[in-house]
Amino acid sequence: MTLVLGIDPGSRITGYGVVRDTGRGCEYVASGCIRTGSGEVRDRLQAVYRGVCEVIRLHGPVTMGIEQVFMARNPDSALKLGQARGAAIVAAAEQGLEVYEYTASQVKQAIAGTGGADKQQVQMMVMHLLKLVQKPQIDASDALAIALCHAHHQQTLIPHGLLGARRRSGRMRL
Repeated sequence: MTLVLGIDPGSRITGYGVVRDTGRGCEYVASGCIRTGSGEVRDRLQAVYRGVCEVIRLHGPVTMGIEQVFMARNPDSALKLGQARGAAIVAAAEQGLEVYEYTASQVKQAIAGTGGADKQQVQMMVMHLLKLVQKPQIDASDALAIALCHAHHQQTLIPHGLLGARRRSGRMRL
């Protein structure tokens, strides 16, 4: 059984989700949000870094999935998102976790069956897949979806003998 951490990065709210990959499915472990407030950028990035370190310390995941930055209409927002993402990646790398990236459409496809699913569809599927009785906050739900997506990708690679090849080619290089 492997513990998988999913991160939905944000400069003000970073969602996290931890699932246990049993090989036959996933079980919910924990989820929540790291809230950084509206202070200086360096303080918000430090809060993301420390928050991810604390989640790793508390739950002991061995691998992490994180959403890739996408370029929307606002380049400044994409830059801030990238900075928060970088803080989370460094926290995971320092703790020895393997880090894998997924696009939003890859996550939606893996969870809801369509890359065009909206946040509420993803949230409902996360609840269904993890047998949750309460809706997690949307950022935490997105992070759980990323963790589930990563676990799914790992499960489908193992039977085909591709896990080693995926790790060599798909893992982030820092």
